Amino acid sequence: MYKALYRKYRPRGFSDVTGQEHITETLRRQIETDRLSHAYLFVGTRGTGKTTCAKILSRAVNCLAPENGSPCNKCSACLGIEDGSILDVLELDAASNNSVDNVRALRDEAIFSPASVRKRVYIVDEVHMLSTAAFNALLKILEEPPEHILFILATTELHKVPETIQSRCQKYSFKRLASNSIIDRLNHIAVSEGLTLTDDAVQRLASLADGSMRDAVSLFDQCVSDKTIDLSHVEETLGLAGKQKLMQIATAMHSQDIGETLRLLDELYSDGKDMAALLSELTGLKRDILIHKLTPDTALLSSGVDISSLTELSEKFTSDRLLYNLEVFKDGLFGLSGASSPRLAVEMCLIRACVGESAPNLPIEQQGAEAPPPPAEPQEPESQEPEPQEPEPSPAPPKPPPTKTGDDITGLILRQIADPPVRALLSDSTKVRITENDNVLTIRTPDTFNAEMIRSEYKEILMEAASKALGKKVTIEVETGEIESNSDKRSKLESLSAFGVVDFE
Repeated sequence: MYKALYRKYRPRGFSDVTGQEHITETLRRQIETDRLSHAYLFVGTRGTGKTTCAKILSRAVNCLAPENGSPCNKCSACLGIEDGSILDVLELDAASNNSVDNVRALRDEAIFSPASVRKRVYIVDEVHMLSTAAFNALLKILEEPPEHILFILATTELHKVPETIQSRCQKYSFKRLASNSIIDRLNHIAVSEGLTLTDDAVQRLASLADGSMRDAVSLFDQCVSDKTIDLSHVEETLGLAGKQKLMQIATAMHSQDIGETLRLLDELYSDGKDMAALLSELTGLKRDILIHKLTPDTALLSSGVDISSLTELSEKFTSDRLLYNLEVFKDGLFGLSGASSPRLAVEMCLIRACVGESAPNLPIEQQGAEAPPPPAEPQEPESQEPEPQEPEPSPAPPKPPPTKTGDDITGLILRQIADPPVRALLSDSTKVRITENDNVLTIRTPDTFNAEMIRSEYKEILMEAASKALGKKVTIEVETGEIESNSDKRSKLESLSAFGVVDFE
């Protein structure tokens, strides 16, 4: 059975781990001197070696003949842990085992001595996904751990792990891997597999990986369909637009040629290119143009476009225009995950980037010159005798203020918000619905997590934006419950209005 390359070439010893020597050397010395902690917390972005180091450490602490602090990977303990036959070493995914009952069961089991190895090891991946009650249950055993227990917690989001948990662990931060480290590893795998990987292809893969070795190897694995892997093969396999198309789109955007820009986008869409990948590529290109414009001698470039082309493009765009484009693309990337039509979302981004920051907000029906005032009514000649005056009617009681719906005010509020996560949440009408009545803004969402984020993180931002949009002070109430869906036509109009390029009346 075929084994994925990232699993086939997973490091088996500390010396094999790339780019994390500040961690692997410390762990190796702790094994040699028998100065182990009872709990470790590995922090870092995906694919940087957290789980790999956790697996190596679990074998090293139980190895019958460790070699310089690394597991020998030959003894019965190492081989049993590696193939999963030794049940004293357990790996848990907190995303699917996040309840308090799961942790209590683990705690009850942990008090028993290991059956066949020296230490019982629990590797808890994505530990930040545990519930509050589960964290409290875990804290109890971390406060008074048995001698035979070792916890290795891993997370990509340290800020979601309670301080009480962090303070009871040795914390190690894994760095994003440098492109050179990824390139060396991919070339090593290519040679081992009998493949030819060209320099421009491996550099493109390293750039796409964004510091993640696992992503780099997985992308490389996806491209292995021939003995020779070059740049064009990588771009075709991964659905990338490529340098030539990116240059054409950038040139059309500089000329503010919306028609040509959308025509090029349509070609790529018809060719099956991924819209999110395209927007990400354009973001990388504009980022490189800006950096090259400001610091021509820098090596911090990632798009794969050659220096001469970047120089040519940097002369076309001003720094302010590039910064505005990057803001537009950043907002677009945040909103793509919830967009019902990724193509439409990317089209709106490109239109905004073409017309520039100073473009007016035009309604759907183009405004023309002001309509001439209506002709004056002919006036009756003044009567010589005053007409009898009828008593003025008493004023009608004031009507209650009308309730505004989410279609009326969501777009107005969005224009006052710069924070991308808040914009992305409000732009999705399936996740949030807003109504306003008598200075009270009611935000309804079916997702309890979103409701809690609005209450704890976004409330002040939304209150300030709503007050500016409506011209009055408002308070915010958050409700959790189902949202009634609008018609397809109205939903599309609402999605378009969130981009701020056009107004819908």
